[in-house]
Amino acid sequence: MSSSPMKRNAMNLVYVSTLVFSFCMLVNAQDGSRIVAGGGISVPQWTGKIDSNEERLGRTLNDAKLTKDGDAFHVITGPAVTYWNPANKATGDFTVKATFTEPKYMNLNSHPHPYGIFIAGNEMGGAGQSYLYCAAYGNGRFIVRGFGPGPFQMNGFVGEANPAVHRAAGIGQPVTQEIALSVKGDRVECSINGAVIAGYNKAALITAGKLRSTDGVYGLRFAHNTEVTVTGLSVSKK
Repeated sequence: MSSSPMKRNAMNLVYVSTLVFSFCMLVNAQDGSRIVAGGGISVPQWTGKIDSNEERLGRTLNDAKLTKDGDAFHVITGPAVTYWNPANKATGDFTVKATFTEPKYMNLNSHPHPYGIFIAGNEMGGAGQSYLYCAAYGNGRFIVRGFGPGPFQMNGFVGEANPAVHRAAGIGQPVTQEIALSVKGDRVECSINGAVIAGYNKAALITAGKLRSTDGVYGLRFAHNTEVTVTGLSVSKK
């Protein structure tokens, strides 16, 4: 006797969930965060915080590295990390942007890892911190995610592909992305390389479990095991 459609759907959901969980466990097992020699933050007034799952594994902020040469930040991770200067705040309508260059695509990892801009930072560094970030991969994909204080996703578990996001010519080759997050009236938009690739109503973001406000600190966000230079970090009012 065949099972009902409802039962088959439930079984399929369990099967897919098991596959996703197994895949995540396999990736994490094969791609644990490195410890960066000579790590820490050497840029005055800047601070940071690694992700809570990295802390549970015994990683610290000194296992990643933030330096600066002129206008260029140089970041090597280590654990997934968020960096900011507490004086860098944006309110009302604004655009925060920066240019990210991965000098050698995937030189520290076995698959693409993202990096980008965050805005709307509140209670940064504490257990209740909240912020929103848009980050690009060197394979033409991007993600929009945040913490509020738990993690949340705005465009799915694996993000999306978009032709505006640059693709590296190959492993070890350079790839550059200009990433911007803008607040315009009741909308928040992410632009990469001059094209708006995602937008959300504030009501979908300023809600329980997500953001407290779109006003707040802005800064830089990096996944684990990445090496990136960042130039032109700035905010403009609209």
